[in-house]
Amino acid sequence: MANDSGQVNLSKFLTLVLRHKPEMIGIDLDESGWTEVSQLIEKSIQHGIEINYENLSALVAASDKKRFAFDETQTKIRANQGHSLDVNLGYAPKQPPEILYHGTGAQFVASILLTGLDKRKRHHVHLSTDIETAINVGQRRGKPFVFTVLAGQMFLDKFEFFQSENGVWLTESVPARYLKQ
Repeated sequence: MANDSGQVNLSKFLTLVLRHKPEMIGIDLDESGWTEVSQLIEKSIQHGIEINYENLSALVAASDKKRFAFDETQTKIRANQGHSLDVNLGYAPKQPPEILYHGTGAQFVASILLTGLDKRKRHHVHLSTDIETAINVGQRRGKPFVFTVLAGQMFLDKFEFFQSENGVWLTESVPARYLKQ
């Protein structure tokens, strides 16, 4: 990509088509969320998106959040998590750290304290191991607020956790009793 704004735009586009709307450009995702790189490039170009293997590779390699991954042959690509589509990412349950964090907008705190964290239209609730990441996530929704999640206690209470390839912790929900302000 020629510049950072081009990479940001490409990342947003890939997030949309690989997590939520592959039909928008006519690509197919398999049951694990993978699509052929050649098909992605061809269909993207047909829809006016400047993309080639080199800038796609650069984006995957340079992404600090590791949103996307190639398969071992580098012929397929997928989003690492955050899908609203029905995909099986193949993550095995894993014991989380004692404490995880969830960032949100301050305007949602009262509601979350009543109902807990729900995955809504996504496959999982996303949690991080550090406060800085949670703050960055919360800033997307206005003034950030960070919840401390008692993940170790949740695990002892038989909640399942998974860790995506990019280090994001995932779980179905976080009841309010496991949230600390």
